[in-house]
Amino acid sequence: MKETTEALPRWSVADVHESFDSRSFIDALEQVGADSTRLAALFDQHDIRRCEARPVTAADGVAADAVIRAVNDTELRTDLVGAYVYATVTTDSFNETAQGLLSELEVCESQQRPLLSRLAEWVSSLGVEALAEVSTEVAEHRGPLTFLAARADHQMAEAEEGLYSELSTTGSSAWSRLHEDIGSQLTEVVELPTGAETLPMAAIRGLATDADPEVRRAAYDAELRAWPTVALACAAALNSVKGEANIVNRRRGWNSPIEASLFANNVSRATFDSMQAAVDASLPDFRRWMHAKAALHGHAGALPWYDLFAPLPFAPSAISWADGLDIVRGAFASYSPRLGGLVDRAVDGQWIDAGPRDGKRGGAFCMPFVDDRSLVFLNWNGSVDSAQTTAHELGHAYHNTQLAHRTALQRRMPMALAETASIFCETLVVEEGLLHLTGRDRLALLDVNLLGAVQTVVDIRSRWIFETEVFARRQRRTIGVSEFNEMMLSAQADAYGDGLDQATAHPYMWAVKPHYYASHFYNWPYTYGFLFGLGLYAKYREDPQRFQLSYDDVLSRAGMNTAEELGAVFGFDVSAEAFWTASLDVLRGHIDQYTALAAAM
Repeated sequence: MKETTEALPRWSVADVHESFDSRSFIDALEQVGADSTRLAALFDQHDIRRCEARPVTAADGVAADAVIRAVNDTELRTDLVGAYVYATVTTDSFNETAQGLLSELEVCESQQRPLLSRLAEWVSSLGVEALAEVSTEVAEHRGPLTFLAARADHQMAEAEEGLYSELSTTGSSAWSRLHEDIGSQLTEVVELPTGAETLPMAAIRGLATDADPEVRRAAYDAELRAWPTVALACAAALNSVKGEANIVNRRRGWNSPIEASLFANNVSRATFDSMQAAVDASLPDFRRWMHAKAALHGHAGALPWYDLFAPLPFAPSAISWADGLDIVRGAFASYSPRLGGLVDRAVDGQWIDAGPRDGKRGGAFCMPFVDDRSLVFLNWNGSVDSAQTTAHELGHAYHNTQLAHRTALQRRMPMALAETASIFCETLVVEEGLLHLTGRDRLALLDVNLLGAVQTVVDIRSRWIFETEVFARRQRRTIGVSEFNEMMLSAQADAYGDGLDQATAHPYMWAVKPHYYASHFYNWPYTYGFLFGLGLYAKYREDPQRFQLSYDDVLSRAGMNTAEELGAVFGFDVSAEAFWTASLDVLRGHIDQYTALAAAM
């Protein structure tokens, strides 16, 4: 098991509010409630809702300017208070005060969401371009408002949207939070070589990257003992979340959940199908990598699940936090001083919460906070993969610095485009390392890079297969734990094939991953972002100076343009399978290097 004596940083939000009891926080929370009430009154005053098509008037321009400014201001203040509370909820799920405050904020958000639906209906009724002639705010928000106007075709009646928004606070949102609390508080005894130890689930999952194969196997065994103890509650949550989505999607006129997901991500069906076709064609190559990795770990055939995340036998057993930051900082600085400086800014400004602990949820994320500052959530375990994850999340933080001057409506980014900067930054770290490394060191870096690719391409393929089947079966009835397990194993067999020792596949990954509970098809956008990021890096290498002239502006427009429009800025046709194949060819090249180096070991 990895040992570390260094203190891992925790983020601090005390400069915004000293505590939940502080006067400033109480005032800010009251302001959010008052904002919601005032915003609803403003919408009623200007009758912002579906109306008969008619010529646009100057009064419509006045109304549009007023409501759009108010929506932006209200969202900004709500999001800041929400991030402040969520900073505690995600790092200490035992804090009942924070949990209660999050519920209170969800009620406010449930009052605000139907107003956005009403704005969508109003804009759709009168036309974005016509309104832009009489409203400065509409002209500046053409992209987001065009998206909203199109969304109006898939909305329920105003009263139904309002009712659903209120009920979701005790429906899908509550079930999602239950799952998050279960995972963050789940512990299990791990039979380590040094003795039995009770650890939180985030730490157990972190042991999958340990250098000691006995530790990895012990962690895997502990995980498969732990998740069944909470599987019934997880199954109830997942049934409820997906059952609600099926009903609402049907009432909103979507033919399938994936159609709703594609629309929400501003990605066309043609683009999605092209990407999936290229991914399917690449699966045999990733299985080739798995067989090569299995051999390096002494397995004659396929790779066992408990060695999937393993470092190579000759790789460093651990990386210190300081060294990990140095790796990221150096790669970022190779792109630009501004990107390199973001690392120290995040550390010095206490943006980062790095280590796993009881009550802290698993995984990693980055959320915008004040101005162009972010909060970066990690579960650092000293692996090279942890360094890659740090680069990924700091990439999101850099993206947030480019979005800071945009309004709340302009920042509403689809997931497929939200991954652009994070993947690009990860790729910088990998490619910078490959420029200088040879032999075993090069093989070790390729191993981490390809593991990430397998997760983003192959494992996410299994998640898409699984979630598609869940939605289909949930149309008819509820689904039991054993059935969820069977579907997950089937999906993993489909995606991993003979590259994975199927006897060791993980049947409870549906309980592990919070994405299934927090959203729908929150998986394929990662593949999109990953492969799009590889395409961006290739374009950057062709002409670094020209690329940098456009890159920051493209990041700032990720909530304002479609995926196809943003790709076109760099000359990409993302609706063509050839684009995705070219990105996957980069990974095929890495697999070729890996297998050649592995054979020579």
